[in-house]
Amino acid sequence: MAKSPKISVSHEPGGLIVHISGLLPSLSPAEQRVARLVVADPADAARRTITDLATAAETSEATVIRFCRSVGMDGYPQLRIRLAAEAARRVEPPDARVVGGDIPPGADLAQIIATIAFNDARAVEETAEQLDPAVCERVVEAIAAAGRIDVYGAGASGFVASDFQQKLHRIGRTAFYFPDVHTALTSAALLGRGDVAVGISHTGTTSDVIEVLEQARARGATTVALTNFPRSPITEVADHVLTTAARETTYRSGAMASRLAQLTVVDCLFVGVAARSRAKARKALEVTAEAVQSHRVGSGRRRG
Repeated sequence: MAKSPKISVSHEPGGLIVHISGLLPSLSPAEQRVARLVVADPADAARRTITDLATAAETSEATVIRFCRSVGMDGYPQLRIRLAAEAARRVEPPDARVVGGDIPPGADLAQIIATIAFNDARAVEETAEQLDPAVCERVVEAIAAAGRIDVYGAGASGFVASDFQQKLHRIGRTAFYFPDVHTALTSAALLGRGDVAVGISHTGTTSDVIEVLEQARARGATTVALTNFPRSPITEVADHVLTTAARETTYRSGAMASRLAQLTVVDCLFVGVAARSRAKARKALEVTAEAVQSHRVGSGRRRG
């Protein structure tokens, strides 16, 4: 099956900054320095001449031009126009310290709360803006028609994979999540045509998830990748690619904004699948909720 096309620069429903952020790992080191300046302050970058931007990024004007082409621009004049438009439409918080997600040494709890809340909310909003409805529709169709769904993820993405499996299971879909890579590989080896395998990796470089997804694809299953970076290795083994728009900074190891962005996509897919058979899904949710009702304090029922 041919891979779904990536979000192109002409499409860019989430904006140029989201687009550049997603391409960051695929750029050369010098181009990455340019990209980070542009992402950090689009308005400032739009005001700079090509010489100014090159100097600030400690690189050459030729590298800035290569960067423009790498992100889909014809040249630097077009980039400046797009950045100016992007800066004009961005809504910034009253406290500029929370922008970007960096939490400096000595930050008080009020600043930490404001920073996390703003950047988590921005990650969810920008993920929704850039999410391609056509690709989502194809993924929902594949999952709704699948005989079996395997979901893979490691680390923080594993929690999201587990959440997706549990949601699908609650509406009667045959879905599995295996945190152990050996078990996941053996499960993937038993998939076939008509089945779906979903791999979740923020960076798109987690070898365990890529290997399992590759195994599933070799067996004929439809493969889906959920990642923050549309040119990352996991996309090479996926028939459909869905992207998030999270920017982790100071505490990246906490995988905070990326997890919320992934859950946003997972929830969209889950509701899309449930809506395909609304009555059946509602009934399944009711009976599964009833099955655990006696385990809730104050439910009125007591176990004997």
